[in-house]
Amino acid sequence: MSISPAKINYKIYQGSTFKETFRWEAQTKGYTNITNISKTAPCVITTSNTHTIPQGWRFRVTDVLGMTQINQTSEDNFYLASSVTNNTITINSINSTNFNNYNGGGVISYNLPVPLAGFTGILQIRENISSPTTILQLTSAAGGGMIINDTNKFISITIPAITTAEFNFNSAIYGIELTSSLGEVFPLIIGNITVIKEVVR
Repeated sequence: MSISPAKINYKIYQGSTFKETFRWEAQTKGYTNITNISKTAPCVITTSNTHTIPQGWRFRVTDVLGMTQINQTSEDNFYLASSVTNNTITINSINSTNFNNYNGGGVISYNLPVPLAGFTGILQIRENISSPTTILQLTSAAGGGMIINDTNKFISITIPAITTAEFNFNSAIYGIELTSSLGEVFPLIIGNITVIKEVVR
């Protein structure tokens, strides 16, 4: 498996806690059939079999009959699973009380989560790509500021406010790499960071 890192840019407000969660999607698609969609707020979708969508994962809904308002026609549109059980997915952002009745059909499609068991991770911030100095490093070691959660399939990072308060740069670059238990290294995300100077200090 080889990947090209996603590029995501961030603004960090000096003196504030910075938190972000990432999800690593495989290129392989998963599909599950829909058997019911509630007319409730939030909307709850029931599937015909056990799905593998974790909480917070993005997915698409197509081919629903009757409740056509929930269908997504653009490849760039996604719903987020705000909560899940073995055969239900709740979409907190959707109030379906005034939608048409569900009359059958419907497919959920999503990119399968990459298993994260055994992975370690590292994040580094540098002034520029050639800079030998690391401004900040986070790792998945205990207390290292990065959490790799295989159960819910996410990677999270936290930069404390006491750390961002010391940021004295205007812009920098960062990168996140994951390493498997076999020693395979995967560049997951790269991007630019802009620091917004603190007003309340």
